[in-house]
Amino acid sequence: MVVHPVVIPGSGIRSWTVLGDDDVPVGPVDRVLAYLTDIGRSPNTVKAYAHDLKDYWQFLSVRGLDWREARLEDVGEFVAWLQLPPAGRAGQAAVLPSVTAEVTASTVNRKLAAVSAFYAHQARNGAGAGDLLAAWRTGGRGGWKPFLHHVSKGGPYRGRAIALKAQKKLPRVLTVAETQAILDACTRLRDRFFFALLHESGCRAGEALGLRHEDIAAAECEISIAARENANGARAKSGGRTVPVGPQLIRLYADYLHEEYGAADSDYVFINLFAGPRGQAWSYAAAYDLVGRLRAATGMDFDLHWLRHSAATRWLRDGVPIEVVSTLLGHSSVAVTFSVYGHLTVQDARAALEKAGWLTGREVSW
Repeated sequence: MVVHPVVIPGSGIRSWTVLGDDDVPVGPVDRVLAYLTDIGRSPNTVKAYAHDLKDYWQFLSVRGLDWREARLEDVGEFVAWLQLPPAGRAGQAAVLPSVTAEVTASTVNRKLAAVSAFYAHQARNGAGAGDLLAAWRTGGRGGWKPFLHHVSKGGPYRGRAIALKAQKKLPRVLTVAETQAILDACTRLRDRFFFALLHESGCRAGEALGLRHEDIAAAECEISIAARENANGARAKSGGRTVPVGPQLIRLYADYLHEEYGAADSDYVFINLFAGPRGQAWSYAAAYDLVGRLRAATGMDFDLHWLRHSAATRWLRDGVPIEVVSTLLGHSSVAVTFSVYGHLTVQDARAALEKAGWLTGREVSW
């Protein structure tokens, strides 16, 4: 059973499907993935769903279960199965309780969310075992209250029946020295501009790869992020926004155009210039190949998304209001920004207290 890329006939939109052992798409899964593609979910999102549902289908196959007959207890066994090593999943070896789980709690929860979405889709279409992973609850939902909460106050709401407690991951950030080392290791202006753009604007790698020349307003020192389909599969995760940048970044862009881009005929800012096919939009694979070379050159194990985290962290620590940071990042709400970067509140409070001498010098002793 494998996850396989597909191209939607007529539109050219790229998506994913799951092929069974007979090399035929798994019908129920394929319909859900096609639905996600139809409503505009990104290819990377559809790919993640495909891998998660492939794991669920493999579990059902090992257990000899039909997806329509699965019950909540079976999903509980799926959670345990996910945490086994490959040999244990296939039933080829016994696994001791002391063996470290194969996947993290966050990964398990993501896969459960995909399975939940699968059953919810089937239920809405009148098929399957109903909304298998939904638990309808009543009572309070914590401090946050949704819009028109007073209308349905006390009524049932949809919750997750199974969810593991996952440790919250802090975003990985780069220091100024580390960022400078990455930039200095770039031997080409295109590559240097790419990393400088991520550092300065906080945009996602896919947003940078989909950038067109018309999106860069040199006189205004602004970069526009537009949601559109791109030939290289790059995609803006959120809607359009405009991010102010400094004049130095614009000068680097001009140097790149003058010294390397030249007469290349393309709307895309980042293109193949040193390997074929020349002039084609730069791909995710090419960008991550560059990351691999820079990791070797600098001795740092970093990821492209770290530059986005670094930008957001820098803005917040420099006093930029969180609602402004949320807009610059293209988050759907300030709550999303706070959920990722809320730890800065405690860190910055400690820094402020230490600066004031509150934690180092005391008027009284304990």
